[in-house]
Amino acid sequence: MTILVAGCGDLGTEAGLRFTAAGHTVVGWRRSPSKLPPDIKAVAADLSSPGLPPIPADTTAVVIAVAADSSSEDAYRTAYVSGVTHVLDALERDGVTPRRVLFVSSTAVYGDAGGGWVDESTTPIPGSFSGRVLREAEDILHERLSEAPTAAMVLRLGGIYGPGRTRLIDQVRNGTAVIPDTPRYTNRIHRDDAAGAIVQLCTMDDEPSPVYVGVDDDPAELGDVLRFLASELGLEGPPSGNAGDGRGGNKRCSNRLLRGTGYSLVYPTFREGYRAILAGVGVRHP
Repeated sequence: MTILVAGCGDLGTEAGLRFTAAGHTVVGWRRSPSKLPPDIKAVAADLSSPGLPPIPADTTAVVIAVAADSSSEDAYRTAYVSGVTHVLDALERDGVTPRRVLFVSSTAVYGDAGGGWVDESTTPIPGSFSGRVLREAEDILHERLSEAPTAAMVLRLGGIYGPGRTRLIDQVRNGTAVIPDTPRYTNRIHRDDAAGAIVQLCTMDDEPSPVYVGVDDDPAELGDVLRFLASELGLEGPPSGNAGDGRGGNKRCSNRLLRGTGYSLVYPTFREGYRAILAGVGVRHP
């Protein structure tokens, strides 16, 4: 049985290696396939363009894990809307009906909830173009597969951190971190747990839900995270002030549904995750 990872970057590669470790054959589509490890069958592919490579007939699951080239609306539309559309077109073209197709989305689709809780039952109200474009891509996936035997899944991830994803650590180290004057909740997930969740949802026996929220157990205030990092680094806590608009909005995301599948987080809070990074645990795949 084959797993296709369409958009095999850092997260896709980590998920691909976990699939191979579980005994699956993994095909990774990437514009620079030479960067993929040998355990993944590397295929050159640009998801922003039609005419994608042939899809193996025995493909049982497809993971669409693309990333925009820049933070512009055009780049997001090219990556996510075109990416999802072209992968689904290729499945139709080749007559391949996988058991599941999973699209990696973001909790950005929820916008700002004023610090309140959101979950899979919450109606998304995107507050930015990024959330709106991602929501459009989600809708395309579910609409195109609504009459198919394939289960369409969306995994809305919080902010991914991990090896090579150290923005907050870098800000604390270089003195640019600012604790917001008004408390702001943030939601995150370690790269390894995001990859583990992808594998869990694509391979579990139970019928999946159409949407899952992928975050850790602790939607923490940004100030608490920054003070923790400063303490771990042996530095003074960052000053309070105008920290600008939060990129993800002020909300607390629940992972109860993902937890209900039986997935157990390796890094249940930012404390375990950031301590692992500071200790040099984990390898960043190119």
